[in-house]
Amino acid sequence: MEAVLALRELAGGRVSVALLAPGAEFVYRPMRVREPFGYSEARRYRLDEVCRDVGVDLVRDAFKWLDPERRVVHSVAGDEFGYDAVVLAPGAVARPRFAHALTLDDGRLDEQFHGLIQDVEGGYVHKLAFISPTPMPWPLPLYELALMTARRAYDMNVDVSITLATPEDAPLAVFGSEASVAVERLLVENGILFIPSAHCETPAAGEVSVHPGSRRLQVDRVIALPELFGPSVPGVPLQAHNGFIPIDVHCRVVGLERVYAAGDATDFAVKFGGIASQQADTAAEAIARLAGAPVEPGPFTPVLHGALLGGRRPLYLSAQVTGGHGSSSQVTQAPTSTPPSKIVAKYLTPYLESRDRAALR
Repeated sequence: MEAVLALRELAGGRVSVALLAPGAEFVYRPMRVREPFGYSEARRYRLDEVCRDVGVDLVRDAFKWLDPERRVVHSVAGDEFGYDAVVLAPGAVARPRFAHALTLDDGRLDEQFHGLIQDVEGGYVHKLAFISPTPMPWPLPLYELALMTARRAYDMNVDVSITLATPEDAPLAVFGSEASVAVERLLVENGILFIPSAHCETPAAGEVSVHPGSRRLQVDRVIALPELFGPSVPGVPLQAHNGFIPIDVHCRVVGLERVYAAGDATDFAVKFGGIASQQADTAAEAIARLAGAPVEPGPFTPVLHGALLGGRRPLYLSAQVTGGHGSSSQVTQAPTSTPPSKIVAKYLTPYLESRDRAALR
């Protein structure tokens, strides 16, 4: 979506754009964490309306494999699509890591989590552990669900013990030290115990072992993030150890010409919608230049903007990413972007806001 909008803005009529997508809708996934707690569903946008609105072709089909020699994309339905340039965004593959845990799936989070919240409200569940695999995927949803569960228990006057254990050396360490201090304070205020540098296993139901050391947690339920793997993309070079797509500083797939990739499928360590959007913008700049647009393509320079839900008010976090931690760190109760958004994207965020305003009118 971001790549489509960026190309329309940067290259205009110099390019003919087609969006190959298997689904009928774009779902604003970061807001799904609120659904189990009685909030409205995450917003949905019909892809045919979006594509018609911005003047691109929509092909309802799924990507199957790439023939970079012929510059052809092959679809699951057996069709072939020639290209001058292509942006791949197949996403990562999420799989359960722990045998004795509820592994979060944002595609059906309300269905998964609603029963747990009912058990908490009814006083049937008193000890919860929220854990992550190593290496961890995007951590924000785990924190948000732990915080919202703690607040719901407090509102219902139910005694619940919540432990959050992750491989991070500080809460939300990817956002840097200032954000970590603020998030740790928020966890303490809500009675959540945070265990850093925790590499967890679930040897039995209701049991979490934490390494290093020999710490064991006895709980009623374990909630876990999934483990992420790279997609199987025939025709595209993959990192041997994890299957992610290697990209260079312009988000071009290493070893291929005019093939770009963005999002969780790439080998960039941080898997996050805002980062995916920045990668899409980087790729779009390079493609627009190939099409003759007066654009100077810049390198991918990741900046994190996150909104942490679950407290009395959202915490807005931002950081420039240079390694395992943000090189700068900022946390406020005021939005760090305009308009306020869970996914900060240069073109997608204002576009979706304009559609929302039009729908209200």
